[in-house]
Amino acid sequence: MVGAVISANPLQLDIRSHKKCLAICCIVTISSFQYGLDYALVGGFMAMPGFLKVFGYYDETAGKWAIDPTVQQLISSLMTIGTFLGSLLVGPFSSKFGRRHGLWSASFLNFIATAIMIGSTNLGALYFARFILGISVGWFLTFAQVYINEAAPAHLRGIAFAVYQSQLSIGSIVGAVVDYGTHNMLGKEAYRIPLAVFFVAPTIQTVALFFFPESPRWLMTQGKEEASELALRRLRNRNINEAEFQAEFNEIRSSTAEQKEQLGGKHLWIEMWKGTNRRRSLLSIAAICFHCANGSSWVNIYGTYFLTVAGVTEAFEYSTMITCMGLIGVITSFFIVRYVGRRVILLVGVGACGLCQLSFAIAWTAAPATVSAAKVVIAFISLFTFFYTAYAPYAWLLGGELPNNHLRAHTYGLSTALNFLGNWLGVFTAPYFINPASLGWSAKYGYIWFGSNVIVFIFTWLFIPETRDRTLEEIYEMFEAKVPARKFKGYVCANTEAIAASVIHEKDASMVHVESAS
Repeated sequence: MVGAVISANPLQLDIRSHKKCLAICCIVTISSFQYGLDYALVGGFMAMPGFLKVFGYYDETAGKWAIDPTVQQLISSLMTIGTFLGSLLVGPFSSKFGRRHGLWSASFLNFIATAIMIGSTNLGALYFARFILGISVGWFLTFAQVYINEAAPAHLRGIAFAVYQSQLSIGSIVGAVVDYGTHNMLGKEAYRIPLAVFFVAPTIQTVALFFFPESPRWLMTQGKEEASELALRRLRNRNINEAEFQAEFNEIRSSTAEQKEQLGGKHLWIEMWKGTNRRRSLLSIAAICFHCANGSSWVNIYGTYFLTVAGVTEAFEYSTMITCMGLIGVITSFFIVRYVGRRVILLVGVGACGLCQLSFAIAWTAAPATVSAAKVVIAFISLFTFFYTAYAPYAWLLGGELPNNHLRAHTYGLSTALNFLGNWLGVFTAPYFINPASLGWSAKYGYIWFGSNVIVFIFTWLFIPETRDRTLEEIYEMFEAKVPARKFKGYVCANTEAIAASVIHEKDASMVHVESAS
């Protein structure tokens, strides 16, 4: 479970030799910062008098500004619908235009949506902007992750995705801090100032992308071999050993050509369900949908609700603590991802999340709606957030590692769309379980999600393969060989190793010949 693994990766297995590529991946992960920012900022608007004066109404009975529940639901739901639709469009768009153009398009849509939200006071315009922003977020998240999977060296994909998750946590913290700084303002600037922050990250990424190459694997699927080699060279350091570089490039070229031959046609939505691709597509969908299956959406949104029910007044302080626990979780994963397998991280993370759900459900059962029970709930929500953010990036990572080069964008886009649909269902149905006017389970809702996590744990143990340090070409070879999930770790990819070794031996032989001639 821990230690060295078998790999045909021909590159140097350190970090320093690949700092250029890691820097590029860090800039690309700004996309997840944008999602975390939206998650925190817009949620805070629902309690801002400056926002409620424009899009809400004055409640005479309560003596304060409020917002219609339907308006609140539409602001959230239209964003989710846009994200769902945007993720589904990733495959067709990416097949024709590539990964970089997808990120540029996401930034363009973000600029339009943000400008509308800042400049308009009309609810219809706000709804439209939220829908467009949802498409933008779907593209930001999906195109960024596909790019990172295809650009990062095999042994550093885990670290790159840990950066991705940390950007999301940082975005949430920045959003909460900005909201806190403006929430007492009574004018429109209370929400317009936070919204202006939406321009920052996409602007940085848009400019930076002009200096970054397209995904070399996508270029290879388009038959652009020379452009693919140039792109890969721009991703690797200048002083890379030429034999290592050619070995990696030859792996990509040979594997992509073989994958292309096996595709029966150009209808990629159909091809992803044929032959060995069916297994890969189902596993990718399952891995990414782990996020909605572990109950993270309802825990994040309704955690402070339990504090309110129990009369705890330090809601903001507890909320900030939970967010910081998430950042600590993902930082912790930085130090283990290179030494611990994906399966182990997922099993420990899912198991811990399930136990946290069970623990706070038991606490609320024993002492419902009390301050002591609420604090126990928050303690376990903090632990839940720690373990969730520690394993979450590697569920995303697995979802992108498993499909082949031609189908990656289609499979990943569908998987992401289904995950957002699952999150929406979790948030939409949660009030019926926790609200006193309905079933009134409150934190006892955790019993259901404990069961869900048990299912995810068993599924991971039985079906999720170990891919740590494997090149995407090795993963393709193992699926074609129909290797069982629990034998991935020790399987030797003879074909991929032979392709890399032949190039290295050829380079070594030519160098010996040159030295002999001189």
